[in-house]
Amino acid sequence: MVVVNDCDLRVAAGEGAAAFLDVVIGAVRDAVGGEPTAEAMAGLNGWQNTLLAYATLRDEVMEGGFVQLVQNGYGPYIFMNPFAKAVRMMGVPRLAALVNKAGKLYRANREDLERERTDEEFMAMYEQYERFDDIQDEFIDSEPDFAGAIAAYVDANIDQFIDEIR
Repeated sequence: MVVVNDCDLRVAAGEGAAAFLDVVIGAVRDAVGGEPTAEAMAGLNGWQNTLLAYATLRDEVMEGGFVQLVQNGYGPYIFMNPFAKAVRMMGVPRLAALVNKAGKLYRANREDLERERTDEEFMAMYEQYERFDDIQDEFIDSEPDFAGAIAAYVDANIDQFIDEIR
């Protein structure tokens, strides 16, 4: 069950889209015990799963790009699920297009991208898969806009994301 403190939600909403999303995402993460496992994810609805997928995508790409996202095991979670369709439905078609573009590259190279690697081999992947660079750059540049659009959708449909506000 996703539970949010009303005061926390109001304060965060006053601080902006990113803070508002962080409170809701934090509540969803708490509901799954901090780490999304298949069993825990089954307890979330589709919109809650989409929000958690967005947070995972954002955190991984902002820290280490799509290569890191895939090497950390999140490729199937982002690219083999209807995540892009869901964010398009949330009113963020540019994010959906970027996910689809990265997903096409992921699917074409999935076996190699997911292969276990040494630290040196992992670092070499950034040169080998520099086709992700433009997608990453656009994601990073546009992330505040994506966060704003997603926050507006969450706010307008809060009952789809939060089970209880205390």
